[in-house]
Amino acid sequence: MNLVPLTILHSNDMHGDFLSEVRGGEGKLIGGLALLSGYIRRVRRETPNVLYAISGDMVQGSIIDSEYRGISTIEIMNYLAPDVVSLGNHEFDYGLPHLLFLEKVATFPIVNANLYLRPFQRRLMKPYHIARIAGLDVLFIGIITDKILSDLSRDEQVASFISLEDASVEVGRITNAYKDDDIDLTVLLTHIGFESDLELARLLRPEWGVDLILGGHSHTVLERPAEVNGVLIAQAGVGTDQIGRFDLVIDDDTNAIVNWTWQLVPIDESIAEPDGELREYIQSFKVAVDRKYGATLCKFAEALPHATRTEETPLGDLVADAIAEMTKADVVLVGSGSIRAKSLGAVVTLGDFVACFPFDESLYRFTVSGCDLKRLFTHIMRPENRTGEGECYQVNHGVRAVYRDAEHRLESLDVRGEAVLLDELYSVVIPGYHVRNAESFLGVTREDLEARGQAKVVATSVQDVLREFLGAHQNLAGRVEGRLAYA
Repeated sequence: MNLVPLTILHSNDMHGDFLSEVRGGEGKLIGGLALLSGYIRRVRRETPNVLYAISGDMVQGSIIDSEYRGISTIEIMNYLAPDVVSLGNHEFDYGLPHLLFLEKVATFPIVNANLYLRPFQRRLMKPYHIARIAGLDVLFIGIITDKILSDLSRDEQVASFISLEDASVEVGRITNAYKDDDIDLTVLLTHIGFESDLELARLLRPEWGVDLILGGHSHTVLERPAEVNGVLIAQAGVGTDQIGRFDLVIDDDTNAIVNWTWQLVPIDESIAEPDGELREYIQSFKVAVDRKYGATLCKFAEALPHATRTEETPLGDLVADAIAEMTKADVVLVGSGSIRAKSLGAVVTLGDFVACFPFDESLYRFTVSGCDLKRLFTHIMRPENRTGEGECYQVNHGVRAVYRDAEHRLESLDVRGEAVLLDELYSVVIPGYHVRNAESFLGVTREDLEARGQAKVVATSVQDVLREFLGAHQNLAGRVEGRLAYA
């Protein structure tokens, strides 16, 4: 046997988490790219044969990223120098043309196998990358969530595979093309969520030789990798507070993993010295952003948390209430994932605001029947939508829905403090992103929403609506009211 050690470090869903945070009574520095870079440099220095991969969503989530439309992120990532990166859905937030520009700015390979230019049946990106290290050939293939279709739904030139079955066939097509090459390890860099990773692994044929799935999108924290159909599956949470680490032993003769260990490594001062040069480089962006966005917008009575996307939160309640007041709607649906901060306040600067609400969309108002409204709430409250991979919502005051998980049934729905009547009409305000994807996100079609009249654009910018509301209100407080209840 010709045994070769190989270490693969992996991150996902970094979301512009550039800066370290001080936590705990001892004031330890946690996370941030300077500490992460310091750890990666240490591993590369002390350990032979190291590769570093990122499974999507480098961009979005910080004011530095938003201000420079992802260019700052790619420049910083060039300094970090990953060996390979796959696309996540947020890489498309600034539009497809801008993504293609960012790809040219990157000095590292970005892979995705299942986005196509539809009329020409040509892949949009490089589908795979072969990293050659210590005599090993490691094949990386990028696969993205079908949620990317929601961002590309207006572009008829671009298509993606919708189902996991089709994605698995694409993996087979690429691996079959390299049967005659000496591929020692095959790694899928996915951005489809942990549960979908498990299902994808079940669909892979053993002879395709996939060894690892390094995933993202669902922000899953693991104690140990899952193993399905002979494929090891791991993910590294979210942000830069931790990094995944596989230490593998590969038999170069049989192209097999003969031994492995994995750990989720916490990134703090005890594990690495910060990369001072990278810290200074990030600081150069931060100084410019702070100068522009340091003005105070408002002050809350207390900091309002948004700790989870799958449940009602004080900050989510405030946002939905603000939009309801400004648009006079009976029901407001705010995508929980569009609120990008874990908390906001008590003092809210313009920079805090933009970092928390980076997505700017139009707001549409519809008149819908109580019947369609109940269908909608039944869809968004179902248990399988609350696994970390679905699209969850915050709603405004006066709305109360109770869902029975065990029975998969919406027990009750109140609007304006009264039970919804099937034939009654209600005004509903929804951001444009969710309107464009109404059937998959809301369980109703655009035609259903417009059955009683066309939509009215009540605002062309949700950021403008929220900024005006917050600027005119001080000392706001919030608490969870049980607007969406699960029994």
